[in-house]
Amino acid sequence: MATTNDLKNGTVLRIDGQLWTVVEFQHVKPGKGGAFVRTKLKNVLSGKVVDKTFNAGIKVETANVDKRDYQYLYKDGDDFVFMDTDTYDQMHVPAATVGDAANFMLENQSALVATNDGVPLYVELPPSVVLEVTYTEPGLQGDRSSAGTKPATLETGYEIQVPLFLEANTKVKVDTRDGSYLGRVND
Repeated sequence: MATTNDLKNGTVLRIDGQLWTVVEFQHVKPGKGGAFVRTKLKNVLSGKVVDKTFNAGIKVETANVDKRDYQYLYKDGDDFVFMDTDTYDQMHVPAATVGDAANFMLENQSALVATNDGVPLYVELPPSVVLEVTYTEPGLQGDRSSAGTKPATLETGYEIQVPLFLEANTKVKVDTRDGSYLGRVND
C-alpha cells in the first residue's frame, strides 16, 4: 500500500482488481478545500486510458510488476516463447499480450517482459530495431528521398512505408512505437 503522495509516472496500481499504470499525475492544492491528485491511468492489459482523481493522502494499492530482459525464441501456435536471459526459464506469452510488438520481433531478439505474479502483462521492445526489406517495388530512375514513399514488406511480414529509392534486401531502422521508417542501415 502507498499513499497518493507516493505516485510517480510508471507506478502500477491495483484498482477494482485491475492493473493500471500511472501515465501522468498532478498534485492540486486549491485555495479553498482539500488537496487532491489528478491522474491519467492506462489499463495494463487493455490499453484503455482514463482520468481519475484521488483525495490527497489516501491509500492506494500498488502492484508488484517485475520487468526483466528476455530473449524471444520462437512462435508456438498463438503463443510467443521467451527465455529469461539470467535463469534460462522459458515463458509462453499469448499473442494478445505481445500485441503490435510481434510486427518487429525476430528470433533471438531481446525484449523487456513485464510480469505480475508470474502472469505476463506486456512486452516492450527497444525504441527502434533493424530489419531487412524482403520485398518492395523496384525504384525508378530519378526517384529521390523527398519525392514520396512506397510500401515495403519487412522480414517479419510487416509492411511499412519507405522512400522510393529503397530496394529489396536493404536493412532499415524502424520505430517500434509507430512502425515508421527511420533510415537506411549500412552494414
